[in-house]
Amino acid sequence: MPRQGLTSARVSAAAAELADSVGLSRLTVAAVARHFGVSDAALYVHVRSRDALIEHVAVRAAATFADALAIAVAGRAGRQALVGFADAWRAFAVTHPGQYAATQLQLPPEVGTRSAGHLRMIELSYAMLRGYGLDEPALTDAIRFVRSTFHGFVSLETVDGFGHPRAVDASWQSILDAVHTTLSNWPTRKQEQQ
Repeated sequence: MPRQGLTSARVSAAAAELADSVGLSRLTVAAVARHFGVSDAALYVHVRSRDALIEHVAVRAAATFADALAIAVAGRAGRQALVGFADAWRAFAVTHPGQYAATQLQLPPEVGTRSAGHLRMIELSYAMLRGYGLDEPALTDAIRFVRSTFHGFVSLETVDGFGHPRAVDASWQSILDAVHTTLSNWPTRKQEQQ
């Protein structure tokens, strides 16, 4: 029988907060149980395993991340949409490192197909890049380029991986300029064949 006041939504929210504070790799059912002051067994009514707990965090985080991206690109196109998207991406990753890590996981198909947040993140990525006039397969290539660039930057930033004295924000702005220039001049298949 579920403990009074303990719900799947509360468990997922607490797990997401813990993932941010202790790191996704250290998130356990036992840690969430301690957070609520209950036994591990009390949580198994709401989550069947550590893997399921991580999946709950990933689904919840993807929805929050997608909301932030949607707000950032609303009514914008081209460079403005790119900058809004990028800044929202960076802010989410830096503010919610454990949840961000969860959004990068490959979820089982039955979970991934149910995650509206993950689908919205993909749709928002495509929509933002359509402002650059890209069609397939260039569109997918450009999404992979943008994702790799942003993910690489925030992954280094969140572990204090930039040791040079140059301001990280200045580097970020230069990178966004370079990404915009690259997207504006993306090679097409005809150009590649010449």
